[in-house]
This record gives sequence, structure tokens and C-alpha cells, in this order.
Amino acid sequence: MTPVAATVLEADELYRFYRAAEGEETIALRGVSLTLEAGGFIAVTGPSGSGKSTLMSCLAGLDEPDGGTVRLDGTPISHRPERERARLRARLVGVVTQTGNLIDHLTVRRNIDLAQRIGARPDRAWREELLRELGLTARGGAEPAALSGGEAARAALAVALATRPPVVLADEPTGELDAHTESEVLALLSGLAESGVGVVVASHSPAVALAADRTVHLRDGRIMTSGEPRR
Repeated sequence: MTPVAATVLEADELYRFYRAAEGEETIALRGVSLTLEAGGFIAVTGPSGSGKSTLMSCLAGLDEPDGGTVRLDGTPISHRPERERARLRARLVGVVTQTGNLIDHLTVRRNIDLAQRIGARPDRAWREELLRELGLTARGGAEPAALSGGEAARAALAVALATRPPVVLADEPTGELDAHTESEVLALLSGLAESGVGVVVASHSPAVALAADRTVHLRDGRIMTSGEPRR
């Protein structure tokens, strides 16, 4: 009998509202629910303005939903003071944003060190293993401006994995990459899922949807379709 994978992320009925200066209200999320198991790889798709980035921000605790809750590895992260959310985020989730998560004046190694210190999990052996596994050992002393697009994407992933989080959330991580480099990054994300990490990637790219084992399609802040796992 195949063991049931543990749930590492659970979003329940998320709502998010934005009010413009003139008083007009925009509903970015309308009752979105999502469950991710350890080793799962979900692609979140949908047109621009569908709520993908808002959903990713709420899942990571970077933004607060107006309704509903998010749990990471069984721990509620929503509706807490920002300091508490930041502490939980540093320990429980690796985040890769559209603009990257590398600090420009720090080397790749120092970026990983900083993420580990913030998460209170310093581990030089793991840092070096990350660099080796991601093919960055020789580039560990380089600053982000000196990296190629593929190297920067891998370095961002190394920072996201610095504290060995159970969940990785990536918002358009391959949007600026060529097809070859995109396939390399997706292979790394698939490998993460196979190792037991839960992965969620928001993207317009068809290649991301093909790499994932489940696709969730958003439109106007609602889940329109949610495929069954392919694995």
C-alpha cells in the first residue's frame, strides 16, 4: 500500500480585495482553495490579472488574505503580525519572485548565508551541497550582475532552498529565460518535487504546465479548472 504524502501547504477559501483611491474595489481572489502534498508540483496558470501573483503572495505570507487561511506544514501563517509571518516564511517556504531574490551587492554564497541566518538555520555544509548540486560551486564568489540568466535562476533557487523548506513557491521563475535555460530550471524544480519538496510555480509558460504534475487555472480570481495529479 502506497503511503499518503503529508500535506505541506493548504489554502482555504482565500479572498483578497483591493480598494483604489477613488473607492472602486477590485476582487483579486474569490474563494481560492488549494492543497499541496510533499513531492507535489503544481503549476498555477491564467491570463494577466487573473490573480496568480496575488495568490502566490498570500501563500508565502507576503500578503494577507482578507478572508480564508493559509497553512504551511500544518502551521497557520495568515492573520498574524508581519514579524511572525516573516519568521515562519524564513523557515517554512522558499520564495522565488519575478524580480529574483538575490541581493545585488552580495555574492551567491553570501546570499545563501543571509537566508540561512534569517531562518535561524546556518549550515555551511548544506550551502556547499546546494552550490554543487546546482552547478554553481565555481560561481559562489560572484555577485548577481556577473551571472548569466541561467546561473541567476539557479542561484535564486539556491537561496530559496537555503533553509531546507518543505515548500518552494516561484512566481514566473522562467519568464526571462530562453527555452534551453527554462528546461534546465524546470528539470531542477521537478527534481525538487521528486525529493519530497512541495513546489508551486505561477507562470504563463506552457512548458511549466507540462513539467508540473497538476495544473490549476485561474480566471478573474477564481479557480476555473484544477487537474488531477499526473504522477
